[in-house]
Amino acid sequence: MIGNMLDAESDDTLDDWFIDSLKTYKDLHVFQLENPTRVIEWTSEKTVCVAGYSSSKNEILELRLPLKLFADENKGLCAERDFKVVHGGFTEGPVRHLRHVPGSRCVVTNDGRSSDLQVWDLGGDDSDVIRRAGSVEGRSVSDTGSRIAARLSAPPQVLHGARSSDVQLTQLTSGQTLYKLDTDSAELLSSLQFVSDSVFLASCCNGCIYVADTRTSAAPRRSTPPPCSGDSVCWWTDASIASQLSSTRIVRLSSSGEMVVTDLRNLGGIVSRAQLEVQTHPCQLEDVSVSWSPVLDGCIAVSGFDGVVQIYNTRLWRTELQDAQPLFQHCGHMVLSEQTAGSAPIVVTSHLWHPERPRMLLSAASDGSVHVWDWVEPGTTGDL
Repeated sequence: MIGNMLDAESDDTLDDWFIDSLKTYKDLHVFQLENPTRVIEWTSEKTVCVAGYSSSKNEILELRLPLKLFADENKGLCAERDFKVVHGGFTEGPVRHLRHVPGSRCVVTNDGRSSDLQVWDLGGDDSDVIRRAGSVEGRSVSDTGSRIAARLSAPPQVLHGARSSDVQLTQLTSGQTLYKLDTDSAELLSSLQFVSDSVFLASCCNGCIYVADTRTSAAPRRSTPPPCSGDSVCWWTDASIASQLSSTRIVRLSSSGEMVVTDLRNLGGIVSRAQLEVQTHPCQLEDVSVSWSPVLDGCIAVSGFDGVVQIYNTRLWRTELQDAQPLFQHCGHMVLSEQTAGSAPIVVTSHLWHPERPRMLLSAASDGSVHVWDWVEPGTTGDL
């Protein structure tokens, strides 16, 4: 009897969510992977690369998004409504980090077990197979894996490292080391990110940030962790996309759910801060993702604390700490999951903004689901 009551309650929740989704989404499409992924990376305007993270062999796939998403008119007449696998292959181990090299058909991965990188050829029109094309040796022994960043360059180059002391820029074709970060401090990295053609951020789990320029061997600028009211054990960082470095904003999110926004020119100062409405619990470094929207000014997406992707508008925040409510929440992974009694709760493992479509995101969850969704800002009709 109790089981029937729970099933009925679940059905009611699903029905309510579907009805609400007609008003809260312009588009929502679902794809099911054989194994869950922690990585989603754009390879073109309409394709993404994903890969599994189980301990043994995993699929690495290039997926084309449903073409219906890109039909400006007569969406109902568009036949392509599903994700499509356009290229695929297999890895011998997990993929914990993945970056596409801009301007190429190449992605670089890391297994989270060492600092070494694996290089993959995504294939072209003459082949649907993703093939291993090489490797890059890391500088340190690591059991957390290397962070990776890439920029448009010829020949292709990647920035990589597991700790601040072993960050280097490597040319993929020759394996030549082009740059090394000048620091003796071996702080564990949470991310690497280019903010211009030559300037990058090496963000550490303790909240410190190194700002460095690959054109010079000068020592990097280092910021201290932001003040935090909670007991934070880890920080995640992202930089906004800006036409000028002086306009770049940095966001740091703590494992206690506190978010701090700073200016790249003054990383010690606080532009705004807030306590997010998230379920805080002990988190691993790979659990949480935070990212600025490349189009919507001041909007940030957060995932990894639970089965929800949250959107926040930082333009409403002040320098004093305040509680912040999400502008929008994507609960689809939890609602649409086929969970059984006693199974582990669904957790979002990754999310990604579309580079040009303001409110379109992709997200993946621990049940292997991948969603692409175009959300409607509350209180609007959905027209931009």
